[in-house]
Amino acid sequence: MTATTTGAVLGAILAASALVFGFWGFLLVALFMGIGALVGRIASGKLDVRAVTDAFTGRRTS
Repeated sequence: MTATTTGAVLGAILAASALVFGFWGFLLVALFMGIGALVGRIASGKLDVRAVTDAFTGRRTS
């Protein structure tokens, strides 16, 4: 299992506990899964955070 998959699964597990709160819990599932996948990509070295911040600040094009 890759770090991205692990991060997404952990995010889903955390978000599943929020499901008991209805629709907003569903939105939290999507948010937590996205955060978990992002953290997994950073941990595995497949996402260069500096390059992403440079692209957002206009220093580098994507």
